[in-house]
Amino acid sequence: MRKLITIDENSRVPKYQQIVDSIIDNISAGHLTIDQKILSINKFSEEFYLSRDTVEKAYNILKDRNIISSIRGKGYYVTRTRLLSKVNILFLVNKLSSYKLRIYNSFIENVGANSHTDLHIYHCDESLFLNILDKNKTAYDYYVIMPHFKTDELKHVSYTEQVLKFLNKIPKDKLVILDNSKPPVDVGNIEVSQDFQNDIYNALEQGLEKVKKYEKLILVYPDKSVYPYPRRILHGFRKFCAKHNIDFEILSEVYEDMILKRGDLFIIIEESDLVNLVKQIREDEYILGDEIGVISYNDTPLKELLGITVMSTNFRKMGETAAKMILNKEKGKVKNEFNFIDRNSI
Repeated sequence: MRKLITIDENSRVPKYQQIVDSIIDNISAGHLTIDQKILSINKFSEEFYLSRDTVEKAYNILKDRNIISSIRGKGYYVTRTRLLSKVNILFLVNKLSSYKLRIYNSFIENVGANSHTDLHIYHCDESLFLNILDKNKTAYDYYVIMPHFKTDELKHVSYTEQVLKFLNKIPKDKLVILDNSKPPVDVGNIEVSQDFQNDIYNALEQGLEKVKKYEKLILVYPDKSVYPYPRRILHGFRKFCAKHNIDFEILSEVYEDMILKRGDLFIIIEESDLVNLVKQIREDEYILGDEIGVISYNDTPLKELLGITVMSTNFRKMGETAAKMILNKEKGKVKNEFNFIDRNSI
């Protein structure tokens, strides 16, 4: 360490700050690496002829910034090695879809240049999620997560007992919850989320005039998807149909050679089902938006180009809101906007 650390006796910079700056400079230069052990406070004090209080103050600053950590009985270790002058953010996404990427890209655009964000995908897998967090539990200033998990039966859950237990170990002011939250969960100071049950219900209410011209409402909800969807979507759909006494059916997929009838209105969640359905509507020579209607869940530029009616949250707004709340050090829960966008398919 004597070869790496420089203490200038004639400098006006306090010696504790010189220690902090010197360690950071050596980490940035690659001279100190992650998990590398550094001198103890007593040893540092002896080596550089400094008071113990001076070294302890420097180490406490480095610990507060998550640059080093201490393990009782073992000593001090380097915790992180990249872009130490910036705000470091771990961004955990459950799947790599176009929707999630729009949230992430919007977040990156708005969080500013004085930050570094690492993107990790955990594929709705609890073990992978916990493993990523455990490896990085002290390395970041913020942890941005989208909590969507799957059971062994491929059912959706917002949180598991183990996930909640681990999240409660992360300081609340470092935790940002995006996209999905389920009351009474309260683990982060920042939350920007959808309300899956009420969102679909309210969106269908917005389009009620056109929806009611159809005889049957069919929701294609993939109940065995690798990336399962919240079942609150089903609850909101059923609530709407019950209120307006609308005949409905719930299917798990769009089947080949499916029986289509005039007066059917489909709500499609997955894009593969949307493609298969539109193809069958054309093959059977039905008029889309007149004889058979289609509403797609989650908007994309392609759906806009093709004139597909959608109900969708504003993904860009979600990423933007989260970034600005971090920058402004705001706290609170924000319900992200969700809209019914009427086009030519209904």
